[in-house]
Amino acid sequence: MPEKLYPKFKDEISKTPGGENIKRCYQCGTCNVSCPIREIDEKYNPRKIIRMALLGMKERVLSSDFIWLCTACYTCQERCPQDVRIPEMMNAIKNLAVREGYIHDSFLKQAELIESTGWAHTLSEFAKKKREQTGLPAIFKECPEIREIFKITNLNRITHEEGSD
Repeated sequence: MPEKLYPKFKDEISKTPGGENIKRCYQCGTCNVSCPIREIDEKYNPRKIIRMALLGMKERVLSSDFIWLCTACYTCQERCPQDVRIPEMMNAIKNLAVREGYIHDSFLKQAELIESTGWAHTLSEFAKKKREQTGLPAIFKECPEIREIFKITNLNRITHEEGSD
């Protein structure tokens, strides 16, 4: 079955902050040549992502893992002859993906960790001891205030629904 195309997808991106210049791209490939992520992972191909977006392949672009690989190093932006501003455009696409319910697993895991501990990453026992030695307060394993914020903002719905797949 052929993929459903959304001809207005490029307009949706161009109306999202950061995506204004997507229609300027004429597929020269300069962004691919200078991209350090592309060198490591062939899946990340800024030119191909832009082309799929311009063709209206909305679901394929928004549901893919490769849109999350841009590190915003700005090398592509510095060399783009059409001033497409790829890092900002990739952020616009990521924002659209989140609005459509496509959230990368790494962000879900981070949100779950913040919800359960109040911290974006776990600390080793060594780091905890160092905190105590320098007079910093102990880190609590539970953080009810953060859970309450997650309930009020409906983030708990996202972490529990998406994270339980």
